[in-house]
Amino acid sequence: MTALKLVDVTMRDGNQSLWGATGLNTAHMLQAAALTEACGFRAVDFTSSSHMAVAVRYFQNDPWERIRRMHAATPTTPLQFITTGLRFIAWQQADPEFMRLVYRHLQLNGIGRFVLLDPMHEVPAVIDAARLVKEEGSAEVMCALTFTLSEFHTDEFYANFARAVGQSKDVDLFYIKDPSGLLSVDRVRTLAPAVKAAIGNRPLEIHAHTTIGQGMLSSLEAAKLGVSAIHVGVGPGGDGSSLPEANRMLANLEEAGHTVDIDRDALAKLTSYWSRLAAAEGLPPGTPQNFDGSFLRHQIAGGVMTTTKRQLEELGLGDRLGAVIAETEQVRAELGYPIMVTPFPQMVMSQALFNVIGTKRYAQVSDQVIRYVMGKFGKPTSPVDTRILDTIMDRPRARELEDEPTFPELGDLKRQFGTRMPDEEFLLRAVMPGEQVDAMLSAGRSRATYSPEAAPVLSLLRKLAAGPEARDVVIERPGLRIALHAGAAA
Repeated sequence: MTALKLVDVTMRDGNQSLWGATGLNTAHMLQAAALTEACGFRAVDFTSSSHMAVAVRYFQNDPWERIRRMHAATPTTPLQFITTGLRFIAWQQADPEFMRLVYRHLQLNGIGRFVLLDPMHEVPAVIDAARLVKEEGSAEVMCALTFTLSEFHTDEFYANFARAVGQSKDVDLFYIKDPSGLLSVDRVRTLAPAVKAAIGNRPLEIHAHTTIGQGMLSSLEAAKLGVSAIHVGVGPGGDGSSLPEANRMLANLEEAGHTVDIDRDALAKLTSYWSRLAAAEGLPPGTPQNFDGSFLRHQIAGGVMTTTKRQLEELGLGDRLGAVIAETEQVRAELGYPIMVTPFPQMVMSQALFNVIGTKRYAQVSDQVIRYVMGKFGKPTSPVDTRILDTIMDRPRARELEDEPTFPELGDLKRQFGTRMPDEEFLLRAVMPGEQVDAMLSAGRSRATYSPEAAPVLSLLRKLAAGPEARDVVIERPGLRIALHAGAAA
């Protein structure tokens, strides 16, 4: 029997699900690189265009540099990039030639595996993106079968989609992606064989969140049915609304008689590092979850739930979370049951939030929801409720968005920003506020080292040095000197 592999999601999906995508910066990741490489993971779920934007916006970290340096430190472990089709950071579907440039530079910097996730399961969109990836490099391409519960998303639906996408020679493997943790053991027993029959000898992986306690068991069942790899989070980056925790998954797989290709000593050391970092940075670790049947209705992904909870608490409305969750279920039904995977959970739950805290339902509607009902994200699986459609479209902003320009062609963007600008900077400026890119460039090269033990001390020193009475702070002891001058560490 072929040994199972593990895919580490800690840095991207674990970070997003548990810590709102803002828990880890470049130094945190680079410090984990050698141990991650030593583990022998099948791949590392490393980044996405949204995570690249977070690196710029919140940390002033250059995301291209982050990929490049991580790849140099993990040369035999493919770094994975997940994308929802021909989009990069901006909501709009980009010019294919612009995306060609994106895929080229992602691969030049070290991305070795792409996940292509089309929320509408549109076959041409996946095939076109796969072709562009392969024309610009040699990275693996994995097609996502994004699981949800509805009368439309049957085993036959997923098998037919996989079979159609599998006609492309540019798609190397598939995975069942369960972002909301809805996949039960019983459903795995019928879904996995149906998909495997459709894809032939191409590998199938499983990515099942543990939001309502099912991800561990459904992944273990998938292992019996012949999947090649299971996606896990390490230590505090697993469980909760993330993926099954790696050490517990490993123990359970071995208890069931499976052989797992992983370096156990390296995994133990990596687990220790992430645990110490989470404690030092105040990042709450994922914890095993009890089953919650309400998720089968509202289907809110863990990262979106975490972000919305934080937003409500910041507004002093933490007690309204239950009402927002209930409203999310209603909004999703009215919008035609979109699969709750990026960008749709953000749209649906934000609309539910507006409906709960506003004067009346749909009094405030985001541009993204307007674009969605217009069909600019693809055709909804089920028609939008006609009353809600009329309510959304009967406003001036809807008429403005009907006539908004499409994403500019690559040549026009090049002329706008100047042909001498480096491609990596150009790709960020084309889709992000210029002042955020300026701040990133001014910050310079990211730190490569991080010590969880030193983090609290350095944080305290920075706070002291930032005060008006303390321009210089120095701590000295035999063999150690830490000095901050005018707010900068020395």
